[in-house]
Amino acid sequence: MKRTQIKTIVASAFLAIFSGGCKKILDEQPRATFTPDYFQTSQGVQGGVTSLYAHLRTIYGQGYYYNTCETGTDEATYAQSADENFKVMDISGQGNITSSNSRADVIWGSSYSDINTASGIIENGGKLGVSNALLAEAKFFRGFDYFLLVQTFGGVALDLGSGELKFNTSAVRTSKRNTVPEVYTKAIFPDLTAAVNDLPDAPRVVGGVTKTVARLFLAKAYLTYGWWLENPNNIPTYPAVANRTDPAGKNPQYYYQQAYNLAVAGITNAGTNYALQPTYYDVNLATNDRNKEIMLWADHTENSTYTGGNIYDGNGPNSLNQDNYAVWMMTFNYTNIRSSSSPTTWSAVSSVQREAEQHLGRPYIRMCPTIGVVKNTFADKTNDSRYDGTFTTVYRGNWQKGSAPVSTYSTLYNSNFLPVTPGSAILTFLNDEPVPPITYPSGAGNSNVGAGTLPGRADWVVSPNGISRLVYPGLWKLGTYRTDNGTGLGYPNAGLTRPFNIAKFSELFFIAAEAAVKGATTTAVTGTYANDGTARGLINIIRARAGKWRFDNNGNVAKIQDNSAAMIAATPATVDIDYILAERSREYFGEGYRWYDLIRTQRWTAFASTYQICGSTAGDHTPVTVSRSIDSHHYLRPIPQGQIDAMQASADEKAAYQNPGY
Repeated sequence: MKRTQIKTIVASAFLAIFSGGCKKILDEQPRATFTPDYFQTSQGVQGGVTSLYAHLRTIYGQGYYYNTCETGTDEATYAQSADENFKVMDISGQGNITSSNSRADVIWGSSYSDINTASGIIENGGKLGVSNALLAEAKFFRGFDYFLLVQTFGGVALDLGSGELKFNTSAVRTSKRNTVPEVYTKAIFPDLTAAVNDLPDAPRVVGGVTKTVARLFLAKAYLTYGWWLENPNNIPTYPAVANRTDPAGKNPQYYYQQAYNLAVAGITNAGTNYALQPTYYDVNLATNDRNKEIMLWADHTENSTYTGGNIYDGNGPNSLNQDNYAVWMMTFNYTNIRSSSSPTTWSAVSSVQREAEQHLGRPYIRMCPTIGVVKNTFADKTNDSRYDGTFTTVYRGNWQKGSAPVSTYSTLYNSNFLPVTPGSAILTFLNDEPVPPITYPSGAGNSNVGAGTLPGRADWVVSPNGISRLVYPGLWKLGTYRTDNGTGLGYPNAGLTRPFNIAKFSELFFIAAEAAVKGATTTAVTGTYANDGTARGLINIIRARAGKWRFDNNGNVAKIQDNSAAMIAATPATVDIDYILAERSREYFGEGYRWYDLIRTQRWTAFASTYQICGSTAGDHTPVTVSRSIDSHHYLRPIPQGQIDAMQASADEKAAYQNPGY
């Protein structure tokens, strides 16, 4: 079939107190609102559907929302240059999360605007003879957005002013929150079920949603709702209900089974549209973006105004509301690393310069991985390729791409005054604690970042126990990439020109495995990914792939090695929820999944109540154990203060609208 790349329109539905403000429409007449008249033509419906894809950019890749998904979990804490936005999310005594500083507000306006647009398409498109398949795209996104909202805030409003799930064009300053079961059973499940039924197997356009994409999100919604009904740790909900009961009388087991069945159906019916990549390295390799494993993404391109509002050719972000810049947050300031131009007397030179390259990019130093990530989550760095395919652990010299006089040096001198050339390792994060131990300086030292030395090595080194809020491995998997750098450093300060991945085919295996652990009846999976259908069998498909190498990313050399047998053998005989969560972190580290995974399973405290990290000053390599005060009310984010302030209601009514604890 002929496919076209989705051209991006950013549109704003008029939704009084739920809207985050007007957004521009590109490729059509500028429009601040969508009215019923706009949806009276097939062109209007098509424009509205396109805007549903565009809105993904206002959430995914947005660095401050990204922070709310990662900081405070076992994956990430705040880094040296963090401000309040990041420190409060850590829940470690650096301030309290409030309705004013929680950046979950990013999704409130964006999702509600999108929901209203989708409702307008659904109400009006059918009258024009628009195909069920196109209407199903709108239903998918309405279900998608409500699922995101209910996970984040609890019960939310289904009536935006004109009735439940109706398109609203009136300025409304009142709101009533529905219960969690109502949001799932009235909105999420019906919309996503319709999407599964009516969407095509193959995408209408490149990156378009399909039956398999809808199956993934409906399965995940069933799984999440099953956990919510079960409520194993008695976490309170909002609005409060006497009992966590399903309106249809179904029990959690029913929903776990539905999740399993749908996920397995997604695996076995993927056809030629979706597939696991042959190696983990290939999944996130920038030159392989939009591969068959990626099922949904927030798109950005290098030279198109349709994917961000501006051409990405500047030295700063074009729009912090639409740019992909999440990876900046977890990038340390490697540009502070120094080598010497002299082999005998230290004469500092910047040997690793800021470059628009997947290992490097723009450093913001707002978030960092914990020591436990490196030592425990990714304990196996020999058989398992995912540590190598996730982090930048070697920072290599690129000074020749900079300006004179630095660019004129053919050789510099680094640790132990040993020579290094362009492409040499300048600073390395070691896999393990070395023997003899690293000699660290008392301060910044010659490296200028407090890195240490080992005898006979020309590179500065930092061990896992030396990872700090100042110096830590970066996220290669989300890194910057451009094709127009030439022989220079490119545009490292501009927003990323890569898509931000939202959904992957691999997650179907995890959803089915989790449902199996929760008691779903399993069946053998046939076809390309044949296995016995148990949690262990499903997870081992993912683990086997993780054991296959084709490139040593941080060694920068080809590596053809198959450790899949060792990976499968190391999988425990009984796979439990904690093991699945550990595997999910290895597979999706730093991609924005973690907070939602931990609140769904109610394992946040078990996984993240303490962590280890070194301090914020150069030369501090003494691990400190930090405790978090994770309370049950933190399992929901606060309703944004802008929403509360805009409501026409009494102080008591506003207080009652807010989630408890905020």
